Formats: sequence, C-alpha cells, structure tokens
Amino acid sequence: MVDTRPRGTARDWPRASRDVARAYFPHTLRPLGGAHPPRLTLHTLDLGACLVGQVGWGADVAIECDYPDSLEVNLPLTGHVESRGRFGTLTSVAGQGTVFRPDTPSLISHWDATCTVVGVKFDRAWIELEAERILATDRARVDSLLPEQLNCASGTAAAWHQFVLGLVSHLPPGRPGDQTDPFRHQLASAVATGFLTAFVPDGPAAGTARPRAIRQVVDAVHDDPARPWVAADLAELAGTSVRRLQEGFRHWLGCTPMQYVTEVRLTRAHCDLRDSHLTVADVSARWGFSSPSRFAAAYAKRYGTTPSANRR
Repeated sequence: MVDTRPRGTARDWPRASRDVARAYFPHTLRPLGGAHPPRLTLHTLDLGACLVGQVGWGADVAIECDYPDSLEVNLPLTGHVESRGRFGTLTSVAGQGTVFRPDTPSLISHWDATCTVVGVKFDRAWIELEAERILATDRARVDSLLPEQLNCASGTAAAWHQFVLGLVSHLPPGRPGDQTDPFRHQLASAVATGFLTAFVPDGPAAGTARPRAIRQVVDAVHDDPARPWVAADLAELAGTSVRRLQEGFRHWLGCTPMQYVTEVRLTRAHCDLRDSHLTVADVSARWGFSSPSRFAAAYAKRYGTTPSANRR
C-alpha cells in the first residue's frame, strides 16, 4: 500500500531522531552550533522497495549512518548538505544529489539549518534486479556505477529530478492504502527507471530496438492494455534496455513505450464510454488507470472533453 505519512514537528532531538530512523535508517545524530531544538519536517511516500520523502531538521546537524542494505540519494531543495565521500569533502545544493552507498559508513558533516532534502531510498537487492531489466545488463552493484554526486541540471537527469520532487510536493491525502499494490509497484518502477536511465550507462548487451522487437511490444500491449505495465517489462519483452526501446519507439512511432500504452488504454476507454453502461470509475479501473482523476486528465488531453461529458 502507498503510505503517505506527514509527521508532526518533533520538538526534542531524541524524538526527531527516532522519527527519521523509522522512516529511513538507524543513525547517530549530533546537533551543531548550540542547543537549538529541532523543527523537524518529515513526509514520506512508502512504495515498498523504494521510499521517497522530504526531510528537514530546522537546525544544523551532523549524521553518521551506514545505510544497511539500501542505496540512498539526498537531493537538497534548499540549503546544503556537506558529507565526506571517498575522495574528500562533498557539498550538494539544489539541483544536485549526494549518493550514499549500501553498508558503507558515511558522515554528513553539516546538514545546515535551512536545508530540506528529498531523500530517495532503494532496497539494494531490488534496484540491482531492476537494473538487469532496465539496462539489459548482467546483475551488478548499481552503486559501483554511480558517481559520488549527481548533476540534475539537464536532460533525463532533470526530468527524473522534477518527477521525484513532484511526488513529494503532491503527496496524496488520506490514510495508507489509498492505492492498490499494482500502482504502488508501477510508481516504484517509474522512480527506479528514471534514476537508472539518467545516471547509469546501458550494459554491453543493450542494442537498439529493431522493428520486430517493437512489434512484439505493440502486440503485447494491444493484447492486454490493462496489465500494470512498467517500462522494464516492455524492455525485457523486447530484449533490450529501456533507453534503447524508448529510442526505437520515438523513431518508429513518435512516442515512448509508456505513452503508447496510455494511448491504447484511452482508445479502449473511449469506446466503453460511448457504447456501454459502465461508469467513469469502472472504465478507469477496467483499463488500468491508477485513479479516475488521472484517467480524466489524460482523456481530456487526448479528446478535448471530460469522460463524464462524453458518457452523457
């Protein structure tokens, strides 16, 4: 289930540390610069093997952690995070990200009082399995292929950065469990796919998708458009990487694979709205949309009207 958990503003250091440890990792926290109380900001979106959250201490702190069995990326929204990397001191600000590797003792020497970060945590075993499918490579330690610091200023890196920031800034209201497991998996896979294609090169086995492979993907989507497809599923079906499959789709069909999935779903949904007695919510669920509101937005963009207006 998707867990959207805004935490209260803890006013004492032990409680603030426990709250963050429950969401992310056990750590040793040391306030800097006097006895200022914390003003904790903590919101998380738990997607199972992937967690995205926003964290701010509201005071200058230092943190020691070894990130057990997980890869962590911290993306400052404001202020700066200074850490000790393998090659010396590293400072990340807005538009950058610091990579913390699994089971590696790390020190954030200065998380400044004005700094709020978006923290993305991946389960190590899961992200390595996803990398096999997304990058069409033999299983490898993803963290060994990453730089110490991510530059999110342009291209696919900027697109992933904006996507992750958007998840945090638009955390859906409500209690845990507002979405079903397939959509939880799809969202986690989207975070992983964007991350890996932006910052990790393809494996040597990844070749450009040929028309025959693209046709296999197209046929599979038409056979079962409501399946909770993710980009890695389609790339695995084509026998190539997500990046190469995207290139092939753009060349031959003028869209990405996931955009093609959405177009097929919208076509089927359009027919249902015109020719059946199903409700808009029924049609949305039938064709694999994560929510009626997202279905309505995609439908309006494609057809210039709302599903309910067309239903009438």
